[in-house]
Amino acid sequence: MKVDDLYQEIILDHYRAKLHSGLRDPYEAEVHHVNPSCGDEVTLRIHVEGGTVADVSYEGMGCSISQASTSVMSDLVIGHPVQHGLELHEEFLTLMQSKGTLTADDIDSQGDRLEDGIAFAGVSKFPARVKCALLGWSAFKDAALRAQAGEQSQNEQDHHQGAPR
Repeated sequence: MKVDDLYQEIILDHYRAKLHSGLRDPYEAEVHHVNPSCGDEVTLRIHVEGGTVADVSYEGMGCSISQASTSVMSDLVIGHPVQHGLELHEEFLTLMQSKGTLTADDIDSQGDRLEDGIAFAGVSKFPARVKCALLGWSAFKDAALRAQAGEQSQNEQDHHQGAPR
């Protein structure tokens, strides 16, 4: 089996059996992102506890690439610090912007952290599909930053409420 065939199978597996699909409570931030190029869309929620991504849930409509990529992303970030998820977003973005120029060694070095996400390396050769692959990741970044901002606001409120008058 060729590597491209294996990658295609990974994408199809995630599309058929989407991990963490279905909107759940509780959550600190919810975002809705749309790819205007093709109409793919995703609503994504993030639940953060103590700086760690406790849950990512989503509902989406669109092609196998956008749905599978969101499935992969959610599985990679849950249980890890928010900052780790944001770093993975940047690594996946670099992969998608590579236009298929990454070597096997480059992919191997990223593959350890991106796990099944590396299956989207071939997608980077098709500019029209890159936005599909990035949809869920962009929604995660947006939601994570909103959740962090909300957490900081809440900490500031708690500090001000506890301050002597």
